[in-house]
Amino acid sequence: MLKAPDHQVAGHQAQDGNLGPLIDGSGRFYKPLQSDERGPQEVLFYTSFASNPTVPNHIRLFFPAFHGTVTLPASDGSGPHPHLVLDDLVHGFSHPSLLDLKIGSRTWYPTSSDKYFKKCFDKDKETSSLTLGFRISGLRVYKGEGFGFWKPDKNAVKGYVTAGDVESVLRRFVSSSADPSMDCAFDSVVYGGADGILARLLELKVWFEEQTEYHFYSCSVLMGFEREAAEKGREGRVMVRLVDFAHVLDGGGVIDHNFLGGLCSLIRFLKRILTDAGANVVGKDPPFMENGCLE
Repeated sequence: MLKAPDHQVAGHQAQDGNLGPLIDGSGRFYKPLQSDERGPQEVLFYTSFASNPTVPNHIRLFFPAFHGTVTLPASDGSGPHPHLVLDDLVHGFSHPSLLDLKIGSRTWYPTSSDKYFKKCFDKDKETSSLTLGFRISGLRVYKGEGFGFWKPDKNAVKGYVTAGDVESVLRRFVSSSADPSMDCAFDSVVYGGADGILARLLELKVWFEEQTEYHFYSCSVLMGFEREAAEKGREGRVMVRLVDFAHVLDGGGVIDHNFLGGLCSLIRFLKRILTDAGANVVGKDPPFMENGCLE
């Protein structure tokens, strides 16, 4: 039985008669192809990436596994519609806390139309993208048994513009309470440690410092953890994945500085949070400038 995922924090959602992704409850995530060139572009990326021998195996783990395409009844009732078949990234989690971060100081790509450029540029400059190199697209934080989730609505998320706003959310994401107290109780097992989010982002950063095949525009880092494991001091239920590949272009032998700069900026924020809390910080500080780009 297909249904709308209750863990989705950003993007188009399959509710109120809208077209959105579905899950089958057994580990598959069905993402409807966009009707314009973005749909075929995302299929092309997944197909070529899956067969690319130059991508290291440890890097493939940052990407959802691709299982082809299938035609399914659309969630908006419009009839049969092609869908990407991907792994459901939080299948097996009980109460995942999730944070979707759009990476890059610009989400428009060089060949975009004037209309699309203006749409993206306006959003980039109205959010933290231009100043920090990334922005918060959506989140939900499990507050514990009997307390449900803290899930700010779209208007609240759009208000996370300054560095202070973004850091506050990153701190609340790993706090024992979702209120503004921000005790960062879970920072050491979620952000820190040998298998925490920071270590995984640093691993991803090394690849982006070298790879020149792909430029990832309007792509997100999806971070998640299981509160029950964090409360017991366990690192095992932490997730870092890249999602949304409708605007991946040929890198042409050039490093993707747009994505790399945003990634370095995010790393810097997490390191500061861990340092303030006295937790173990992995790796050296990445090069950084005020606009979130590499020096």
